[in-house]
Amino acid sequence: MKKILIFVLLFSSIHVFGQSLLKFHKKAIVIDTHGDILTDQSKSGIDIGLRQKGGNFDLVRAREGGLDVQVFSVWSDNTGGFALANKQIDSLDALIKRHPDMIAKVRSVAELKATVKQGKMAALIGVEGGHMIENKIENLDSLAKRGMAYMTLTWNNSTQWSSSAYDETFKKDSLKNIGLSDLGNKIIKRMNELGVIVDLSHVGETTFYDAIRTSSKPVMASHSSAYAFHAHQRNLKDDQIRAIAKTGGVIFVNFYSDFLDSSYRGKFEAFNARHKDELTELAAKLGSRSKALEEINRKYMHEIVEMQAPLSLLIDHIDHVVKLVGAKHVGLGADYDGAESFPKGLEDVSKYPLITDELFKRGYSKKEVKKVLGGNFIRLLKANRG
Repeated sequence: MKKILIFVLLFSSIHVFGQSLLKFHKKAIVIDTHGDILTDQSKSGIDIGLRQKGGNFDLVRAREGGLDVQVFSVWSDNTGGFALANKQIDSLDALIKRHPDMIAKVRSVAELKATVKQGKMAALIGVEGGHMIENKIENLDSLAKRGMAYMTLTWNNSTQWSSSAYDETFKKDSLKNIGLSDLGNKIIKRMNELGVIVDLSHVGETTFYDAIRTSSKPVMASHSSAYAFHAHQRNLKDDQIRAIAKTGGVIFVNFYSDFLDSSYRGKFEAFNARHKDELTELAAKLGSRSKALEEINRKYMHEIVEMQAPLSLLIDHIDHVVKLVGAKHVGLGADYDGAESFPKGLEDVSKYPLITDELFKRGYSKKEVKKVLGGNFIRLLKANRG
């Protein structure tokens, strides 16, 4: 009888804690600083105001996960520029017009908080790649007027005025310019004037430190992880983390398995090699490589899951930043719909409560958890926009 009573009490305490956790999570302002769904929405015309079977993001699952604020990435590779950026912003505006009861575009901290209080998602824009302004400050001004909250100085490709991490790592000898040019410095100063946050994810180390010296306002890394765990050119070294924090800025940790886990790439390449012939045959049969890839992934889902980084490793990356510079300099930049693999259990935006749970298990205080979930981005936005 005593054993039964102990079990009942234990089960009740777990249930109560779970309810308390969800209540805390829902009350906190949860912010993701980097999501790539606009690329898919603008190409395919899907309505992410409705629940989607695939992908990582829609407004229904976001609400289930307590995600209050999404910075929507406006992205292209080096073939797309200013026109494509505007097309993707148009697709966000169209989404808001279709679902005004679920989402609203915001520009300031006051608007953000008011929108969240109304039970809607607050939407901001992050332009991922300075090439999209096509070397023109007037294009920077135009995108700022449309609601751009930050601009990532480069994507993987360098611009005429800034060099990327990819190019500085693999193409340094062929680069004409390394770091920021005079135009690059002018662009950063104009960003400061406009209240557009300088985003240093994707940039090369030379560009990184040039930008740190030039910017008069706190900077960010919108979706980067810790180099200490994986020596990937997209991850931040400890000195870079300290440099961002010194400006008052924030590192928003990326969820992509390949940035979190140094063993992921080898597993991924082995998976592709094992199923190469089957994929080729299926692509010919279906007339589409992307459909064939979806079928292969469904068929071998157990292998896909096995490759995913553990959730604990994501928290390790967050912990690392906290131990270096404190809890006021770290946040969440998932990169959902911008990569093929995320930690086990974090397959989509409905799963954010798991992060809150893990942070509490690591001994974080309520105040610290609120900072990580969204408070640090709010402070950063206010510091840049006044």
